[in-house]
Amino acid sequence: MSNDNIFSGLKVLDFSSYVAAPGAAVVLGDFGADVIKVEPPTGDAWRYAHKLPVLPNSEEAYAWHLANRNKRSITLDLKSPSSQAVVQELVKWADVFIINTPHPARKKLGLEYDSVAAWNPRLIYADLTGFGEKGPDATLPGFDLTAYWARSGLLSMTRDAGAPPTWPVSGSGDNATAMGLYSAIVTALYRREKTGKGSYVTTSLLAEGVWSASVSIQGALVGATFPPMHDRKHPANAAMNVYQSADGAWFVLVITPDKLPAVASAIGRADLLTDPRFTDPAKLIANMPILAAILDELFASQPMAHWHEVFGGVHVTFGEVRGPQEVINDPQLALNGITVPIEGAGKLTTTISSPIQVHGVDKVPARRAPDLGEHTEEILRDLGFDAKGIEALRTSGAVPKAKDRAA
Repeated sequence: MSNDNIFSGLKVLDFSSYVAAPGAAVVLGDFGADVIKVEPPTGDAWRYAHKLPVLPNSEEAYAWHLANRNKRSITLDLKSPSSQAVVQELVKWADVFIINTPHPARKKLGLEYDSVAAWNPRLIYADLTGFGEKGPDATLPGFDLTAYWARSGLLSMTRDAGAPPTWPVSGSGDNATAMGLYSAIVTALYRREKTGKGSYVTTSLLAEGVWSASVSIQGALVGATFPPMHDRKHPANAAMNVYQSADGAWFVLVITPDKLPAVASAIGRADLLTDPRFTDPAKLIANMPILAAILDELFASQPMAHWHEVFGGVHVTFGEVRGPQEVINDPQLALNGITVPIEGAGKLTTTISSPIQVHGVDKVPARRAPDLGEHTEEILRDLGFDAKGIEALRTSGAVPKAKDRAA
């Protein structure tokens, strides 16, 4: 493997908070970019996500390390007029500027594209919004739960018939959106290599949610007829359904038509292939609940290990439904670089890598996320501020006094 990191020398300013936009910066950092996290004196609220009631509770700030590993942190009070001198130097230093501050607040802080691009025309300005830049809801606050999941249509479709919408997995839409924003940044960097020009790139949680739901949304655009909501006891196709094994494991089964004979034989029910209730297409549709009940009883007669062996023997597509505590023990994760060691993060010794690999190139080893303002003086010195200048910034309140810096 090469030790030449793809983004070595790339300078990234992360003015964003929470998960999606910071996640795009994480991917750039994984491949060697120097990422500076700019935080207000109170810090990014995501520092304390491990204590939120909707997330797994822990003494370890696991969510913070996941969204901010390999970054340096500078604390900056943007409401202080003196901070503008620092912002200007940061922008001149940077190649990429990532932000998700709502536009009205962004304008007051002087962080709109036209303002910062005037200091650095080669800058890639990456803007993440909840619902897009235009339209009646452009200024609404948005989280992945509301914009990515609910507004996009995804949440209405990820449930069984008769069940109300459920609460989606927190951060799942954010992390998908992070990859979309990362892609926009990389596309703009490629354009800059060809033209020398910077770019304003953007995506939204809504756009990414609609993209994820696009097969169904595209169907709606042409007036397609939608099947009923999924009901595993009355499925549209019993060969594509959810079943439970004798030891309580749920699994998703997808038997394509070409696999039906082999699967029927492997499960000991070749007779189903000649059963008159299921051989005629019209009768099959009417009797689908009966077929589902037969398979339900059959699959409930043996433990999951048995079905792993049976399905693996005929190469049929299936997936055991696993919880987080089971997922972390899956050997596929470590062997494929999905999970990697992380340094200096307390009891957190393993983290989740970004989901892309470039063969022949190592990612940067994962290091803990920074303490609040941990690198403030180091970064200011890098930008050319001397001791007197740094003290003046502290006196003005643009950066907190050293004794006030929170850990």
